[in-house]
Amino acid sequence: MKKLMMFFMVLLGVTGLITGCSNNEESNAQGENSDETVELKWYLIGTPQPDTEKVMEEVNEYTKEKINATIDLNLIDWGDYDERMQVITASAEEYDIAFTSSWANNYSLNARKGAFLELNDLLDEHGKEMKEAINPQFIEGAKIDGSLYAIPTNKELGQQAVLSFNNELVEKHNLDVSDVNSIEDLEPLLEVIKQNEPDVTPIATFDAYLPFDFILQGEMPFAFRLDGNTDEVVNVYEEDVTMDTLKTMHDYYQKGYIRSDAATSTDSWPLEVANWFVRKELYQPYAEKVWSRSAGYEIVAQPLHEPYIFNGSVTGSMQAISATSQNPEKAMEFLNLLNTDPYLRNLLDKGIEGEHYEEVEDGKIKDLPARVEKFNMPSFAIGNQLILKLYEDDPEDKWEAFEEFNDKSIPSPALGFYFDTNPVRTEIAAISNVTSEYAPALLKGAVDPEEYLPKFNDKLYEAGLQKVLDEIQKQYDEWKKQHGE
Repeated sequence: MKKLMMFFMVLLGVTGLITGCSNNEESNAQGENSDETVELKWYLIGTPQPDTEKVMEEVNEYTKEKINATIDLNLIDWGDYDERMQVITASAEEYDIAFTSSWANNYSLNARKGAFLELNDLLDEHGKEMKEAINPQFIEGAKIDGSLYAIPTNKELGQQAVLSFNNELVEKHNLDVSDVNSIEDLEPLLEVIKQNEPDVTPIATFDAYLPFDFILQGEMPFAFRLDGNTDEVVNVYEEDVTMDTLKTMHDYYQKGYIRSDAATSTDSWPLEVANWFVRKELYQPYAEKVWSRSAGYEIVAQPLHEPYIFNGSVTGSMQAISATSQNPEKAMEFLNLLNTDPYLRNLLDKGIEGEHYEEVEDGKIKDLPARVEKFNMPSFAIGNQLILKLYEDDPEDKWEAFEEFNDKSIPSPALGFYFDTNPVRTEIAAISNVTSEYAPALLKGAVDPEEYLPKFNDKLYEAGLQKVLDEIQKQYDEWKKQHGE
């Protein structure tokens, strides 16, 4: 009996080896020489569109011809995406590609826990053209401990906060916005609007701009300064510039320049409603033209600072290959095609020519009603922006302007440092609760910072702030040593 059992065990072992070799050979054959078409499942953030199936038929006809693969595109709405992807990841569902970023389907968190494949070798082997097309600072800045776990979208590299103005009101009251370089410079303009435009809120609700590189998303207190001692992690709510800025915001709140319910309002201030004078936005070249097109009236912008390259800007829009993918080589081939082939990139973004858009003079395009109604895709979330067709009112040098903007963007001192939160998860959760209680009202000017900031900071330290600061500093110092800095 024992001999019989041994026989079966050996047989099973040999069968397993044969099966394993066979599977590997089959997988390699599929990835390189097989006639069998591979279907790739892709999860993308964005509102599901009525014409997705129609457009994907065209996409799949093209990708099948080019790389012998078809795409099963699954759009998940903005508010649901993060939670859905957490469930998909926790269940170890097999899929191939997913949108990830610093703000949805968290890139660094998923990379550290093994949900995404490490892509260094795959990129070199199956993404050579894409690697050439994408600004190298995107790829270097997105690496975690030397490894890349998702392909960044080639778009604006730096992050630049600007004040944007309703230009109809600027011209109506003969205001000069050219010298506005800070929120303090807004005072005389806001007063004019307050006195003369009773149906307009001078400031569309926004959080005050603070000159730091924040380590965690949201209003969390941990950050590095952008000048001065840039190697020291600080609590931004103890910095002098924060107190000064929040005092200005509170002064504006008291004068009625900011809505009284600013701290709790969920109003998104849609551009189409011209009931505001100034707002804060993140900029990209010629963004004012995009905003004006959406609004139906002219919007102009003034920068608050030079563009900085943050972790959040290089990881603001990415595509990861899942650790559960059965076809990672083919997934990389698709991403390579998507980011280098203008026809495919425009098809996924703009839809079908003649149905969703039409070409006008000089190769430029204009949307047809069907695009707006049935195929309005989240352009920034798909892939390389710089190979998209220009709209008829786009400047000829739009993509050249993006490259210039990227060239002048300044790397943050902490670019490439990704904090591992695991050692202090309990403290971070407690600090997040405190922050959500105090920060919104402070940042929007609704409370007096001289009264509330000391209380806020006391609560932060009670929640374990110092332990987190020490852990960030420790990891940052180790990271600096590893990078020879």
